[in-house]
Formats: sequence, C-alpha cells, structure tokens
Amino acid sequence: MRNVPNYHHSYFILFIIILFLAFSVYASNFSATESLTISSNKTIISPSQIFELGFFNPDSSSRWYLGIWYKIIPIRTYVWVANRDNPLSSSNGTLKISDNNLVIFDQSDRPVWSTNITGGDVRSPVAAELLDYGNFVLRDSKNNKPSGFLWQSFDFPTDTLLSDMKMGWDNKSGGFNRILRSWKTTDDPSSGDFSTKLRTSGFPEFYIYNKESITYRSGPWLGNRFSSVPGMKPVDYIDNSFTENNQQVVYSYRVNKTNIYSILSLSSTGLLQRLTWMEAAQSWKQLWYSPKDLCDNYKECGNYGYCDANTSPICNCIKGFEPMNEQAALRDDSVGCVRKTKLSCDGRDGFVRLKKMRLPDTTETSVDKGIGLKECEERCLKGCNCTAFANTDIRNGGSGCVIWSGGLFDIRNYAKGGQDLYVRVAAGDLEDKRIKSKKIIGSSIGVSILLLLSFIIFHFWKRKQKRSITIQTPIVDLVRSQDSLMNELVKASRSYTSKENKTDYLELPLMEWKALAMATNNFSTDNKLGQGGFGIVYKGMLLDGKEIAVKRLSKMSSQGTDEFMNEVRLIAKLQHINLVRLLGCCVDKGEKMLIYEYLENLSLDSHLFG
Repeated sequence: MRNVPNYHHSYFILFIIILFLAFSVYASNFSATESLTISSNKTIISPSQIFELGFFNPDSSSRWYLGIWYKIIPIRTYVWVANRDNPLSSSNGTLKISDNNLVIFDQSDRPVWSTNITGGDVRSPVAAELLDYGNFVLRDSKNNKPSGFLWQSFDFPTDTLLSDMKMGWDNKSGGFNRILRSWKTTDDPSSGDFSTKLRTSGFPEFYIYNKESITYRSGPWLGNRFSSVPGMKPVDYIDNSFTENNQQVVYSYRVNKTNIYSILSLSSTGLLQRLTWMEAAQSWKQLWYSPKDLCDNYKECGNYGYCDANTSPICNCIKGFEPMNEQAALRDDSVGCVRKTKLSCDGRDGFVRLKKMRLPDTTETSVDKGIGLKECEERCLKGCNCTAFANTDIRNGGSGCVIWSGGLFDIRNYAKGGQDLYVRVAAGDLEDKRIKSKKIIGSSIGVSILLLLSFIIFHFWKRKQKRSITIQTPIVDLVRSQDSLMNELVKASRSYTSKENKTDYLELPLMEWKALAMATNNFSTDNKLGQGGFGIVYKGMLLDGKEIAVKRLSKMSSQGTDEFMNEVRLIAKLQHINLVRLLGCCVDKGEKMLIYEYLENLSLDSHLFG
C-alpha cells in the first residue's frame, strides 16, 4: 500500500498550536484587551506553575471570589482573596483591565471590586501578571521590574503572609499599615473578627485584635524572633527579618530553598501560626503558633504581675511587690500588684532580675541600641520614672537598651526561652532579700555541720561496737568494694572474745566469709575437690592468682566455736614442711571454715588406695 500524507492529522496539530497561542496569555498574564471570566473557567498560572489565580466558590456556595491559591500543592490552600467582602452572587463574573485598573464586574456589568489606582502618567498599555512568588501585579507592559508596578496584591494581604511579603508600616508604599485579617470561618473568606496591627510607638511590636480588643501581642523584635514567640526558632530554610527605620517598620521572611513552601497565617480563631508543607506526609505541618495558653492572654495578671503556667494560681507578683487586693483575683487586669516600699530615687534603689521572661508591653518605652546593659542600668537609676530595663537584642550575649517609664503589663515566665528583665525595687526590699539569703545560707551551714558531727559520732560508735562483738561475727570493714575485699583478704593477729570473756590472740589470720564465697564462686560444685565426714573441700583463687583450698565444715557438726578455735590453734602450731600449710580460718554467718594452700595431684588417700 502506498504511503498517503495524513492531511487531517496535520490540520489538527496546526489547530492545537493556534489554540494554544490564542490562550497562552492565561499562562501567566493578560492585557487590557483580554478578560478573565467565571463561566470560561480560565485561570492565570505563574510561570513555574506554583500559584494560580482565578474565580472560586468555597464549599460549593453561591458566592464567588477572585483569589490566589497554590497550584503545586494538592490541598487547595488560598493565600489571597480580592473581593472578600464583595462576593459575586452568580457564576457570571469578569476580571478586566479598565482605565489602567483591575476591575471585577458582576453579571450586570457593575464593578464590585477595583484596584482604585488614581493619577499617574502611564502612556504605554498595562498588563496583569501572576509572579512565581505569589504576587499578582498590574504593571507597565514595557517595564516588568518592580519600578514598573502600578499595583500589587502584596500591598493588600488577606489572612496569609507569603515569602518576601511585608507586614507592617511602609512609607514607601503610601504610608499604610499592612495587616492580616482572618477569614470569618474556614469556609467564608470574608473579613473575620481577628486582625494583626503594628504599633510603632516605643519599641514596635504586633498586636492581635478581636474586633477592637487586644487579645495577644507578639512582643518586640529581639534580633532573631519576637519576645512573645519563643517557639519562633530559626530554621535553615527560612530567613526572618525585621526592618525599622524612617521609611518602614516591617516584618518579612524569605524561604531560601526551592521546593519548600511555608506560610504565616492568621486563623479564623485568632491563632497566628507558621505552616510548612510536608511533601512526604502530603499535609501542612504547624511549626509554632500563638497564643498558646492563658498566660498569652493580654494583661492576664495586671500591673506588676507576671504569669507562670506552672504555678497555681498562675498569676504572681514580682519580688518587691504585693497584691493590690488580696481578695481579688490577680487575673483581673484592673487589680495587679503594688510596691511594698516606695522608690527613693536617690541612687539606693536596686533591681530584681527576672529570668526567662516575656518583656512587658512596650508602649511606654525608650530605646537606645547603642549602649549595653551596664550603661542601661545607670541610665535607669538616674531617672525616677524608670521602672525596668532590658536588652533590645538577645544575640551574642545581648546588646542595646530598652527602658520602661510606666507600669509593667503583660509579663510572663517561660520554661524555655524568654530573656532577662530587670525590675526596679526599693533598697529596703533588696536588703530584706539579702538578709533572708544570709539566713538560708547560715541555716544550711549549721545543718551541714550537725550532720557531719552526727556521722563522725556514729562512725566511732560503730567501730567500738564491732570491736566488742563475739567471734561468731568476725570483724569486717564498714565499707568495702569487691576488689579491696579480695586484695585485703588476710588480716594478721586479730583478736576475738570467747564466751568466757577472755581475750586470746591468734597468730593465724582470720578470713572473711564474703571473700571466700567470691574466691570459690559462691562454693560452686564445679570447684568441689572432695568430701569427708566433717565437710566439703573447695578450690578457690584470689585476685592475685594465688590458689587456695577451703574446707567448709558441716553445719551438722556438734563442735562449738571455742572447740573449733582450740583445734585451729593446735593445727597452726603443727606447721611442717611435709604438711599442707594452714593459711587461715573463718567463723562467720554460722559457718566454720579452714583455708589451706592448694596442692596439685589429688589427695593422699588416692595415692595410697588407688
């Protein structure tokens, strides 16, 4: 069969190419002559296909929103919503570029959301583009650098902070305060009750609000984390930064490794949390979150009180202070604590050092990052309004100085983390503390001396008791290791007291039962040499390698202790070169044993009688 060209197949490929070119604008951007509609189900995808922008309706509701989500992550995770408080009520919606603005129109062609850019001189056409780090920008079509951005979604966060996104005050972007605001519920992206805001007065820090009430504060930036977030430990793939100057006071972070996705979000329940996508588990892992417990609640323990989750009650007064009202709960922020003694302000006041603390509310503070802790203390003592001081940066041993000039609110103690806080107290309260410390030290020394004297008296009494004990309980050392017990097995010229209370002196050494038990492997049958009418003979070995033979007399023998000792004395006097030498004896734990030197070649009866 002849090969005939397949023209239909060629036309089909050409059609696909033309179709791809026609819709390629939706891969990352679109121009003023194009639009994005709900009905066509078209989306804009970032160049590396990490993020996607389009219309969505959560939980199959009738409300439609324009948003950005992770395309590369299988679990739909929204990071930005445009018209969160002005949803489309039907599936007929359009995103267009109109008069150099991005505008969302409803089914009646009425605008429901716009970028609201006014003024400016843009002569060339504008284009909208979704960048690889999740920023949706409206820019000059001939300038794709940040200087050409007319508007960007990063300036208008919703509930999520992405890598390279800023949270806080930025004068370069119009002087507005970028905040996070939670979703109303997990299925409703409209503005919820919780939000984050930055206070720039004093030592700047972020606050979480529930509507108009403060529920939590981040604490000031300490060089590598916020004071109230001890769990915000640096990780190798995230670089945290806090910038404070005349142009901006902002927090941001950067994920410095590819294929790692991490976000900071404010949940619908008011939790500020760090989430990182775990590819192996196919889920988001929570690295840290705040607030965690009652002690994270704002002003939980009132003025000059601090919260400790490990105490009961959890609220405590700083040393040098006492509860304002003993009958009232310290958790009432209108109560708190008061000074025991008024400050003198004449240089005699001192400071109580509180370790592992969250710094107090920094609204009424002054900061000098150019001096150290010693100079900070001196400056605080010179001002009568100064109530506390601390370092501004905890890295490399600490640096900088922050001074409080008013009340000390919202302090807490951490089991791990936190930093040192120095609270000013009157000299009288410091002296009381020193006297108390001296009393404790004196009492401790007295008790220690008493215990030592008691031990010495007991030791001498015990030795005296052992010297007067009968031969049935041989003299032993109070404390011995096993090695020293074996090495010092033989003790020469020991005395014993008989039943007639006469003291005799043996030239033959007494040996201890524990040592003989160890030498014979606890009188193992494997060490048995023979057996006679009066007992069993065992082979033994001392630690120095010397071999011995231990004759363990039978407990059934009617021979008494005095009779046994007389016999031992007699055998000791009959030492001869042709007789097996008696090395010692043992009378202990109801046992009577004779210790001979060990000789090879079996016993005499085996040679006589075969």
